[in-house]
Amino acid sequence: MATRKRASQSSTTEPPQPKENTQKKPTSDEFQISPPKSAVILVLSLFFFLPYFYLIFHHYKIEQELKNSILINAALSLIGYFITVKLIPVASRYVLRANLFGRDINKRGTPQGEVKVPESLGVVVGTVFLVLAVAFQYFFTVDSNWVVEYNAALASICFMLFLGFLDDVLDLPWRVKLILPSFAALVLLMAYAGHTTIVIPKPFIPYIGLEVMHLGWIYKLYMFLLAVFCTNSINIHAGINGLEVGQTVVISAAIVIHNIMQIGASTDFDYKQAHVFSIYLVQPLLATSLGLLAYNWYPSSVFVGDTYTYFAGMTMAVAGILGHFSETLLIFFLPQVVNFLLSLPQLAGYIPCPRHRLPRYDPVTDKLTGTKDGTLVNFFLRVFGSMSEKSLCIYLLVLQENRTKKLNKPRSFAYWVGVFFFTQFPGSESGA
Repeated sequence: MATRKRASQSSTTEPPQPKENTQKKPTSDEFQISPPKSAVILVLSLFFFLPYFYLIFHHYKIEQELKNSILINAALSLIGYFITVKLIPVASRYVLRANLFGRDINKRGTPQGEVKVPESLGVVVGTVFLVLAVAFQYFFTVDSNWVVEYNAALASICFMLFLGFLDDVLDLPWRVKLILPSFAALVLLMAYAGHTTIVIPKPFIPYIGLEVMHLGWIYKLYMFLLAVFCTNSINIHAGINGLEVGQTVVISAAIVIHNIMQIGASTDFDYKQAHVFSIYLVQPLLATSLGLLAYNWYPSSVFVGDTYTYFAGMTMAVAGILGHFSETLLIFFLPQVVNFLLSLPQLAGYIPCPRHRLPRYDPVTDKLTGTKDGTLVNFFLRVFGSMSEKSLCIYLLVLQENRTKKLNKPRSFAYWVGVFFFTQFPGSESGA
């Protein structure tokens, strides 16, 4: 890493280079990012690809036109993964040159805690995603209403990417961060021409007594609040290596599989088209996020910054809105809902809120201990005891994919084989 290299050079007989020269023109000798953890990504990806291909090619008979567009989008997304992996080391040099870096607080007291880690690398993921999403429009033609909504979704995502990077540069206060997503969400809401009904998930139908509920203008208000929540929830549920990207990967994989299941089970073309459009957005997000996770997994070589968390949250929110399953999307975010409720007293100012609500690190045992701060990370540590940062991240991601375990029973081999990313899902939805 960069700090270790400079220390090594200062011990030789040659005089060290002036500090300002190092900042102006870093070379490969001064900064070397760790290689991507490709083996970890490959193993994790298998838990998604197995049920993905099983559902598309075997379990459901999906129209060839829809299947081709999904697979073309998947191929472009795979290209996006490799581009992301190649661009992150290059972008890391530029953000360090601009003094956008951080130090890993959860490794304070160790040599790793003194290393300057490149920050805001989510801008690479967001840029690659937008290029893929725009370029993909060349491969499909649909009616103008869908094109307007699709481009409005991309505009919202682009706006949120910009605001996230602005937050990383200016370090905005918490209250401002909570408001930022509302501006980006307005772009999509103004162009939204879909229905204003929600399909009640099957486990809740006996309690509500309805399968479809008409909400009118309340539905648009709900979509607005959902976009604001999803964007901030990824940002708040963070603080350890791999957690921000990891939870996005888990939720994105669940969304893709959920969409494929709804496409295969429905006979309504408009309903299918809505879920296909959701896949068009989520597959590039999943692929580029895996490329970022290759560097952000423990121990992290780069930090994602608020740029990524805002971008990822908004992308999943607009995917749920365009796919007409925003109520089910909220179920996928149950751990984030719990984390938000735990954080609310501090975010509202009723309890003092420190700048970093992170667990306490012990360099002797190399374990994290939960503090009294209201986050799911600290609550998990207080309940289950101290553990290493890597183990904590894995347990939290397992909690993420097991969030709907008691809501429904598995109905196919795809549920079982995809146990790491998603064990069980809400019941099937019918077109409204």
